[in-house]
Amino acid sequence: MEASNRYVGVRDLKARASELLRQVREDRAEYVITHHGRPVALLVPVGEAEPIDPAAVARLFADIDALAEEVGRRWPRGVSAVDAVRDVRRDV
Repeated sequence: MEASNRYVGVRDLKARASELLRQVREDRAEYVITHHGRPVALLVPVGEAEPIDPAAVARLFADIDALAEEVGRRWPRGVSAVDAVRDVRRDV
């Protein structure tokens, strides 16, 4: 991504959608869409967006599910995620 990316909140996107889309179309502008200040999406000209491979996305989610199952099997009983993070932070 270029340093010239502009950040736009969801509410601002809703209010200015036509204007922003015109800038993307005509000026090749790029926007980072945020929700509560966190980036959630990119608004980029179509020719610059990478195509999404549905099979690759499905594999990614399958890998995440498998990892979650493994973590669940190995997670010690009675230890919360908060406690685990605190322990790691103490060790650093």
